[in-house]
Amino acid sequence: MSKLNKTPDNIICQNKKARFEYHIEETFEAGLVLEGWEVKSLRAGKAQLVDSYVLLKNNEAWLIGALITPLTTVSTHIKAEPTRTRKLLLSRKELDKLIGFTQQKGYTLIPLNMYWKKCRVKLAIALAKGKKLHDKRATEKARDWQREKQRILKK
Repeated sequence: MSKLNKTPDNIICQNKKARFEYHIEETFEAGLVLEGWEVKSLRAGKAQLVDSYVLLKNNEAWLIGALITPLTTVSTHIKAEPTRTRKLLLSRKELDKLIGFTQQKGYTLIPLNMYWKKCRVKLAIALAKGKKLHDKRATEKARDWQREKQRILKK
């Protein structure tokens, strides 16, 4: 872990906006169904989770809106689609739980980060509820106070 970015080495990309926009209730780990060129792009770190979300359809979970930029060295006979819908691999028990919660008012599924785990790509998804404007302000105020407190303690 480097001192500059403070993220572990196995993290490919993060959705930093998610924790500001939503109250995180519970997190789950899901596998991703990827193509070969996507894995190569992920190894190069060319992925974004901004404005992506998880959709539950036909008792399956799908990642929509995630951008994996293709490398220029991708084979010429493959047409790479950077924002294609990707299937998420979850157990039946987890899927049933998520389907039950998302049918309740206000709950949604959002991706938090994408990371490597034993040479496989995993996605941390969160069951979340949207924050109101005053909640966002309170979060920002608490973060500023923590930062100020650290400065005071340092002196």
